Amino acid sequence: MSEEGGHGAADIAASEFILGGQKSGKSRRGEALAAAWLARSPAHRAVLVATGQAWDEEMRQRIALHQFERAARVPALETIEEPLRVPEAVMAASTPETLVLVDCLTLWLTNLMMPPELDPARAAGPDWQDGVALLPEALAAAQGPVVLVSNEIGLGVIPLGAETRAFVDVLGRLNQQVAAACERVTLMAAGLPLRLKGGAA
Repeated sequence: MSEEGGHGAADIAASEFILGGQKSGKSRRGEALAAAWLARSPAHRAVLVATGQAWDEEMRQRIALHQFERAARVPALETIEEPLRVPEAVMAASTPETLVLVDCLTLWLTNLMMPPELDPARAAGPDWQDGVALLPEALAAAQGPVVLVSNEIGLGVIPLGAETRAFVDVLGRLNQQVAAACERVTLMAAGLPLRLKGGAA
């Protein structure tokens, strides 16, 4: 299996789920797969479905830095800002020539579970259960490769607060559901990939 791009980005699967902790290299791997896909043919496109929202100044700065660094690493990567309707965005962007990268499912779930009084957009958005249920259908309907990034947050201490514990539980179930639907699953740690499903990394 050939290695392309950075962080051990291997041959591109029909669908790959990338898990990892904070600064584990999971987003870099997704970008490396997008770069490898673009390098294969001038007809190829790569589209990032970005789920993050700038709730405060620190998050605004973080998003701006990510945008700057991403543009330097993969300048041809197109971006769609979609905090709520991710399955629909995947289906709309997917073509046989297009790789769709979703970064990340953790922030998407956060947006879906955000109380409407804190985020007015939630009032018109999908219920989080409906949004989560649609994702495997979007993966099955995709015409080209799809790469999804998510956090593994269940390895630490049990968090304080019922709401936080509920979020960890729901994210864990979402990650299991996506892992089952994807052809390949990769766990990132310290910038290194560990293949959990779909052959050797």
